[in-house]
Amino acid sequence: MKIRAWHVMVIVIILFGAWLWIGYNGLIQSKEGVSASWAQVQTVYQRRADLIPNIVNSVKGSANFEQSTLTAVTNARSAWAAAQQSGSLNEQVSAARGMDSALSRLLVTVEAYPQLQSTQAFRDLITELEGSENRVATARRDYNETVRGFNVKVKSFPTNLLAGMFGFDPAVMFEANSGSENAPNVDFGQPATGTTVSSQGAAVSAAASSVTALSLSSAATVTSSAASVSSAQ
Repeated sequence: MKIRAWHVMVIVIILFGAWLWIGYNGLIQSKEGVSASWAQVQTVYQRRADLIPNIVNSVKGSANFEQSTLTAVTNARSAWAAAQQSGSLNEQVSAARGMDSALSRLLVTVEAYPQLQSTQAFRDLITELEGSENRVATARRDYNETVRGFNVKVKSFPTNLLAGMFGFDPAVMFEANSGSENAPNVDFGQPATGTTVSSQGAAVSAAASSVTALSLSSAATVTSSAASVSSAQ
């Protein structure tokens, strides 16, 4: 039985259609996975953003607290809200990074104000914020893993041909800010009243203790030496 040319053509068309159908549906599923992961990121970031007004209200009453830090946190929250309204993923990622930086600076700055940390309401807010940080880290990791799988599919041959035909572009990775591996540089030029004095007092006490211990050790050594000499005689 001879296979005619049109038979071959039909088989090729069927195979091409099957590949097209499977490939396109695979891209759609991966794209939806990215959207679902990003929705989770939005949820945890919004939860954290909702904590900011209470944290700012708790902190701003402290004497000499860095107003620039509070302003940066408030502006970061406003930028996040604006990015949510715009619907742009790039803007949302950028705003989220800005919020990360502002909150990191706030948490480091608070360390110089022990009277704040002694307030139960503030400690509760910080505990809740730390819990949000853990959820944020988990959501970002899950999102990046989903995006990585989608981007590999979009860039790999022959799926990249379908991605180009139907407009599937690589998704944006949620990368850390440049220099985030370094500790924030915070200016404690105007710390809360008593902080510097207490720190200096602690340092002086520690130094005095060290000197006393050294003196006692030296005295013990001299006494031991004297005893040895007496025994030898």
